[in-house]
Amino acid sequence: MKIHQWFWFIPVVSWGCIPSESDAPDYRVVADIQVLMLAVLEPAAEAYWDAVGWVIDEDGEQEIVPANPEEWEKVRNAAFIIAESGNLLMMGGRALDQDNWIGMSQALVEVGRTAIEAAEARDRDAVFNAGAEVYYVCTACHAEYALGTLRPSDTRAN
Repeated sequence: MKIHQWFWFIPVVSWGCIPSESDAPDYRVVADIQVLMLAVLEPAAEAYWDAVGWVIDEDGEQEIVPANPEEWEKVRNAAFIIAESGNLLMMGGRALDQDNWIGMSQALVEVGRTAIEAAEARDRDAVFNAGAEVYYVCTACHAEYALGTLRPSDTRAN
């Protein structure tokens, strides 16, 4: 009988621990989507994409790879910005719809996490491949919502 007396207490205590909507922080959108893309996400994506690769010219092949821990940290920081930008794009006042927009924003978070892991591992090939995944998510979103862009930084199509 004593066990049954406590069952009513657990839901009441648990209910009191759930914050109400009025307890939620009051977020204030500072940048619209275009400014967020141009000032935050695009520079981070460009930094990530430019971190590793190869250039083939008349002098032969040159490898691009971070040369020291500080450069690897910049790549990692760019990956964090990419991932968190997906969350920023889902905030009220920015989400253009609750279907594709949210799905693509969540995909950006996930590829951003992959990019973080690759940078933390200091794995050149993993960073290159994660950069490709970031690019695919960005271009898929642009194909849906920003038809005038070819690549996030390509102004020729605008």
